[in-house]
Amino acid sequence: MKKDWRAVDQACEEGLAINPWDPQLNADLGAACVNLEFKEIAVFAYECAVEGDSNNKGLLQTLAELYEARGDFNVAVTVWERICRVDPNDGAARMRANQAATKQVIDRGGYEGADDTKGVMAAHEVAKRLNISKDGAADGPGQSEEADLQRAMRKEPDNKDHYQRLGDFYKRSGKFDEAIQMFEKAVELSGGDVNIKEQVEDAQLDQMRKNVDIAKSRKDDSEEAAQQIKDLEKEFHLREMEMLRGRVDRYPGDLRLKFRLAEGFMQEGKFSESIPLFQQASRDSRMEAKCLAFLGRCFIQEKKYPLAKRQFEKAAPKIDVHEQEELFLEVHYWLGRLCESSKDVEAAEEHYGEVLAVQYEYRDTLKRLEGLQGG
Repeated sequence: MKKDWRAVDQACEEGLAINPWDPQLNADLGAACVNLEFKEIAVFAYECAVEGDSNNKGLLQTLAELYEARGDFNVAVTVWERICRVDPNDGAARMRANQAATKQVIDRGGYEGADDTKGVMAAHEVAKRLNISKDGAADGPGQSEEADLQRAMRKEPDNKDHYQRLGDFYKRSGKFDEAIQMFEKAVELSGGDVNIKEQVEDAQLDQMRKNVDIAKSRKDDSEEAAQQIKDLEKEFHLREMEMLRGRVDRYPGDLRLKFRLAEGFMQEGKFSESIPLFQQASRDSRMEAKCLAFLGRCFIQEKKYPLAKRQFEKAAPKIDVHEQEELFLEVHYWLGRLCESSKDVEAAEEHYGEVLAVQYEYRDTLKRLEGLQGG
């Protein structure tokens, strides 16, 4: 609030030394670096923040805008599209994705400032503007981030930092195989640095996630294609769970990691293993409502209905229907079910009414309410 960005920077660095994966600390560091004009570090910080909180629209939007500010319109488009997947109703994000794509065409094609088609740059002028030689390579330093990093590697082949930076560049560009190779070389040069090993893990998971997305995008309704998707998703889940277990052990104070691991256990039907992790993660106020709701789910599966009801009741007042509509509906629906089963008809009607006021066709809510009210 005092806009003492250097103090913010220092405080974030101290916090990240303890927990390098905390999304809010990385986001605060990014904000400080934006104001201190350290734009590249700001981008890196927000990328780390998004890795820790992948569905946070605010973080994604800031990252997309930073990419646009430095001219990485193609990468910005992918981030805006990611926001659209998180919130399919976000028309503003869809418009920004289209605008970024247009800027990419303008920037690459030399249309900017042209009054008519005669003003559009010829192909050789475009190449000149992009600092591309005839063989497609950058002509000199400062003209291609990839080429600059490769030159630095040739000058200092034993410097792990160059491999890390190039790996990060490839990762941001969606070239995960190349990123993995660079990070693995950096691990070798570092003597097995755990932090760099985690970068390898992240790139491997990104590659596996990409493989799942590619399989799903194919227009193939055969049983073989469906089985392939199922196998890829299972492989991804098992690898992610292995990674999360290791990181929860290494960073016991990272509540987001515990939340993600608890979600994974839920997916496997291991509800008793999810419960203590969700209970610990609920200490983070940003995740409290969701943790309580998921605890309610787990207790239902464990047939501990009074405990489930208690969790849902604690979660309900903490949920903003405009921000977390699906969670709001689920919590009130299950409260209605639990109240109905305990013969608390008035409370059940109230919770079912909350659901129907937001989404009239949610599950079998209407049928249940009419049953309570005598048809």
